[in-house]
Order: sequence, then C-alpha cells, then structure tokens
Amino acid sequence: MGLRSGNGSPAGLKARARDAEIARLAVPALGALVAEPLFLLADSAIVGRLGTLPLAGLGVAGAVLATAVSLFVFLAYGTTAGVARRLGAGDVRGALAAGVDGVWLALGLGVVTAVVVHAAAGPVVDALGVSAAARPHAVTYLRVSLWGLPAMLVVLAATGLLRGLQDTRTPLVVAAAGAGLNVALNLLLVHGAGWGIAGAAAGTAATQVLMALALAAVVARGVRRTGAPVHPHPLGVLRSARAGVPLLVRTLTLRVALLLTTYVAAAQGDSGLAAHQVAMTVWTTTALALDALAIAAQALVGRDLGAGDVAGVRATVRRTSQWGVAVGVVLGALVAATSWPVAGLFAPQAQVRGDLAAALVVLGVCLPVAGWVFVLDGVLIGAGDGRYLARAGVLTLAAYAPLAVLVLLLAPPGRAGLVWLWASFAGAYSLARLLTLVHRERSGAWVVTGAG
Repeated sequence: MGLRSGNGSPAGLKARARDAEIARLAVPALGALVAEPLFLLADSAIVGRLGTLPLAGLGVAGAVLATAVSLFVFLAYGTTAGVARRLGAGDVRGALAAGVDGVWLALGLGVVTAVVVHAAAGPVVDALGVSAAARPHAVTYLRVSLWGLPAMLVVLAATGLLRGLQDTRTPLVVAAAGAGLNVALNLLLVHGAGWGIAGAAAGTAATQVLMALALAAVVARGVRRTGAPVHPHPLGVLRSARAGVPLLVRTLTLRVALLLTTYVAAAQGDSGLAAHQVAMTVWTTTALALDALAIAAQALVGRDLGAGDVAGVRATVRRTSQWGVAVGVVLGALVAATSWPVAGLFAPQAQVRGDLAAALVVLGVCLPVAGWVFVLDGVLIGAGDGRYLARAGVLTLAAYAPLAVLVLLLAPPGRAGLVWLWASFAGAYSLARLLTLVHRERSGAWVVTGAG
C-alpha cells in the first residue's frame, strides 16, 4: 500500500489530485471533530470549580447526552451519502431537498428524544449508579441540556448535508465559533450570574441552538438559490429514516462492544479499570484523525457514484485506504513509543502507570488495522451500503463477545487481563471488522451508480 505513484506520470498526477481532494475534505472535518469534545471539556473545567458533586453530576449527565447523540450519528452519515450521490448526478436541487428532509427528521427525533429523556431523567441517571449527593446535579444538568438536544441533532444533519455538498469548511467554522461561545456563555452564567451547574447546561444548550441556526442559514441560502423546497417532504423524511435504521444498528453494535469492553475492564481491579479508561480516551482521540479520512471517503464516494465515475470511486478507495493505514502506522508508532511518559502524565501511581503503558503499546500496534477499518467503513457508508454494515456489525460483535468473555473468565486479573482485553478489542475485533469490510469492498456489490 505505497503512497507513491510516480512523480510526473499521469497516474502520479491523478493520485496527487485525489490526495488534494481528500485533504481538502479531511483536514476541516478533523477540526470540526476536535471542536465537538471541547464542549464537554469546557463544561468540566468550569463546573469543576463548583466542587466535586457538581462535577460528578456533569459526568453522569454528559454520558447520557453523549450516548444519545452517538446513537443518532446516522443523521450525519446517511445525509452525507444521499446528498453526495445527487450532487454527483448533477441534481443540486435534489441534493438540497434530500438534505432538508434529513434536517427535518433530525428535528423531529430530537424533540421526541428530549421529551422522553426529560420525563425519565431521574431513573436514567439512577441507572448509571450516581450517588444520592450528586444526583440532583446530574438531573438538573441533563434536564436543562435537553432543551438543546433537537439543535444538536439538527447540527448533525446539517453537517452531513454540507459534507455531501463537499463542504467541510463551514461546519469547522461553526464548530470552532460554537466552542468559543460556549466557554464565554458558561463562564457568564455559571460564575457571573451564579446559576451553578444549570448555567453550564443552559450555556451549552444556547450554543447548540445558535450553531443549528447558523448552519440552517447556510442551507437556506442554497435552498433559495436552487429553488429546493424548504418544507419537509413526507416521503423524503421517511426515506431518510429508513436509510438511517441500518446505520443505527451498526452504531448500536459498536456501542455494545465498547460497553462490554468496559465491563470486562472493571474485572481487572481498580488499577486496571483506571488504566483502561485512559487508554480508551487515547483510542477515541486517535480515532478522530481516522474518522476525518472516513468522512472524506463518504463524501467523495457518494459524489462519484452519483456521477457514474466508477474509476474515481476506485481511486478514492485506494488512496483513502493507503492514507488510513499510513496515518494508523504513524499514530500507532507515536502511541507505542510514548506509552511510558504518557502513562506517567495520566497515572502517577506505579501500578496504574504500568498497566496503562502496557495497554497503550497494544493499542499502538493495532492502530494501522483500525485506520483501514475506519476508511472502508466510510466508503460503504458513502455508498449507502448500510444494510451490509448492519449485518457485518452484528456478525463482528458476535465474534468479539466470546473473546471478551474468555478474557473475563480465563485471563489473570490485572495487567495481563488488561493486555488480553485490548488485544481482543483493538486487535481481534478490529481485524474481524476489517475482514468483513474488505470482503465487501472487493466484491464490488456496493458499487451502484446513479442518484439512488
């Protein structure tokens, strides 16, 4: 999988042009992805000055919100694929119409979810084991934040629409501005107005609403320019919902795998669980760079399939796969080489530091495989191959679950168990996903041209 394709040859020129397209989409996408975690990070820093109990409440409520948003990530992915196909087919008006239907679906799902979770806020936070002292803070933050949940989902769908139109820069600008505004509002409401943890939730909710309005204004300009309908089209909304169901199943299988991994990590003792949590944070952080490449693959594959450019699709798959593995190699080598100093930074205790360093080495070795997995996942999402991804997700989860159980039952608790767990999750599970994705990619069954 070399990245060189000849310096001045036609193949080399085409490869460099394709690389430029990938970078044009992936770099801003990475910036927007990095900006998203800054919301909760800013809330944590500001709320942390209120004391331990508000911070603990934020941790529980934040986990609920993060889970809700992650389950609806198909609003971005599915919209990107549908819009990009129509754009490639030359139907810009149809592309915007499909994207607008996705935005309306996001708004509807957001309102329903917010109402349901608001009514069940107490039992939801109780299910996560929050202490009696921290419970009021968790319930308050969750209920106030839910006012911004519909806007959060609209941001997802509008971002997917713009990605489908090959625009990842606008979401970056909005996300960066939102991150800055969120800090200012939270400082003002939490410490200036004295609203406490409710102020942090209100500031974040208000920021999400403003971000949704900003993206909606950009979309509205395109709608006016092309004459696309701004009202929801029932069949279009239904089509968006149907396309999202397989991607929801895929996401659920990933979440179950993560939860199962955390459950097994808890059996490795407090030291092992603490090390696992930091290792999972490192894994999530490195995944941002790989996810940016996957987003570029989604947008380019959808566009080229819509245009009937099979050669362009194959070129995108080849180059993004090469870049995915290359970035995985670089990140993996960096993580493995710095495992001990990084472990020392996060874990001053000798036992946790040793456990974490061992887990990071395993994680680093597995990142090149993960890089290929992320990209091929993006390729098939861009092709609208959600049904296969759902089936593959169930299959790979079924293959991984027994391995995790074997680690739980047979591996010695502690460092050895943690190493075997990460070898199973980052190694075997990623490899199982790769095999299903490569099989599908090589079959060509997903290469269906046209607007879809």
